[in-house]
Amino acid sequence: MKLESPKVTAGKSQQDMFNFLTDVENYEQIMPESKEKFEVTADDTFLFQLKGMPEIKLKIVETLEPELVVLGSTSDKFPFQLRTHIAPAGAEQSEVNMDFEGNFNPMMSMMIKGPLKKFITALTENIGKL
Repeated sequence: MKLESPKVTAGKSQQDMFNFLTDVENYEQIMPESKEKFEVTADDTFLFQLKGMPEIKLKIVETLEPELVVLGSTSDKFPFQLRTHIAPAGAEQSEVNMDFEGNFNPMMSMMIKGPLKKFITALTENIGKL
């Protein structure tokens, strides 16, 4: 299953946005309002829980400075990657969008597609407010 967020323009340069997104503590600032739990568990790993959803643990699995940050799920039951693409958009601005890719059975895909789309859209919208 693949999902993509809309592009947003953020008030940080491409490099500043990359630096922001490679510090896992900063993800708490861009979480949706429905966040019930957020905890940094290592330099490159954090877990979070949204209202009515299970806990999800994410780890930075790949970076390509200054244009890409890839978060991967640490769970074998729920394997996916969330890629954040960062493009320059002027001196102190960047254009950011996310794409989600996961391997789920058709029933699971149907159940989680809506909430996941809302989640990645909320993340990018909150990045646009930085």
